[in-house]
Amino acid sequence: MDYLKIQGNTKLQGTIEISGAKNASLPLIAMSILAKNSVVMKNLPQVADINTLLKLLSNLGATFSFNNDVATINTSSLAQTKATYDIVKTMRASILVLGPLLARFGHCEVSLPGGCAIGQRPVDLHLKALEQMGANIEIKAGYIEATAPNGLKGCEIIFDKITVTGTANIVMAAALADGKTTIINAAREPEVVQLCEILNNSGVKIDGIGTAVLTINGSNKELLNIPKFTIIPDRIEAGTYLCAGAITNSEITLTNVDASHLGAVIAKLEEMGNSFEITQNTIKILPTDELKPIKITTQEYPAFPTDMQAQFMALATQANGVSIIEEKLFENRFMHVSELQRMGADITLNGHTATINGKTKLYGTDVMATDLRASSALVLAAMVADNQTNVHRIYHLDRGYVQLETKLKNVGVDIKRLKEDAI
Repeated sequence: MDYLKIQGNTKLQGTIEISGAKNASLPLIAMSILAKNSVVMKNLPQVADINTLLKLLSNLGATFSFNNDVATINTSSLAQTKATYDIVKTMRASILVLGPLLARFGHCEVSLPGGCAIGQRPVDLHLKALEQMGANIEIKAGYIEATAPNGLKGCEIIFDKITVTGTANIVMAAALADGKTTIINAAREPEVVQLCEILNNSGVKIDGIGTAVLTINGSNKELLNIPKFTIIPDRIEAGTYLCAGAITNSEITLTNVDASHLGAVIAKLEEMGNSFEITQNTIKILPTDELKPIKITTQEYPAFPTDMQAQFMALATQANGVSIIEEKLFENRFMHVSELQRMGADITLNGHTATINGKTKLYGTDVMATDLRASSALVLAAMVADNQTNVHRIYHLDRGYVQLETKLKNVGVDIKRLKEDAI
């Protein structure tokens, strides 16, 4: 197992290129199940979650190549419709194959994804929506067994709460359904928008893209001809590196980035005193005279993203004053607090609200990553801590960040990836 050794008190300077969005890539890989042609996607990030989903498709009978950041996926030879536990248990997003498999074949078995470190993310909304579309759903021995012998039928679906993977799953199912499907209270994340735009370009007419009401006109089981496309930049990776610039009070430039996807993040950084120079595909963060405290409530897009909460908590330890962060989406998403406290952070928890008293001096020590974004928060804290920090269990980081230590090293961070000593 690997860990990161980081020497603190760092100043950054230079440029970081942002990779393709993991959270956009996963539904787009699943979307290839709907295609009659080989699907070519560019700017696909080389991270563990992408490789896991490609392996799942391969187990189902698909073929693929993945070189540099370009993948070609051919699902014409898909023979299996059972997504087994040994793959699904490693990544909850595997549930994204449920909608397209059922829509194409009329039957599938997908293992229940199980628990998640940051909290419960049940798939009941996915299943309820598919049942409304005419599917028969049974849970047997840990598997979702879904059948639609007469195909899926378009209908009106109202999500009780906003669900990103649920919206993506039902959009893909509706793409091959018979008739028109309307999704009310749909997720509006850029990753959902790109999925809809590509399906729209593939002949599935979708109205309301980017809004909370989507209308999908299904192809009635006719497979799609999906044109080549480029994955959007990863807004969470970009936000993380903006926080790296802010916490070290450094000037860095991000390239291959879309600032329009980062409105809430940039707005909060500006409230803290940071300023920016923004072009069509670059963002430069500039040093500030004083880092100010902040109040944040995580909510669905376009509000402040839960995936940036941990990074801003690390940043808030260096702000002059009391910051408040309220986590409204996941019940266990404060597990990084105890690790930041080990480094000297003054943080108190009251239910779903964290109070951060700054500015505090942080000290390097051994810390443990508990989930993907918590890992990056510890890396940020390590950059400004005295002495050396060792961040363990970084397999979490490898799920979502492409060559994080290389990118940080290129802008001046003293960071090394090392092997844990055998016990």
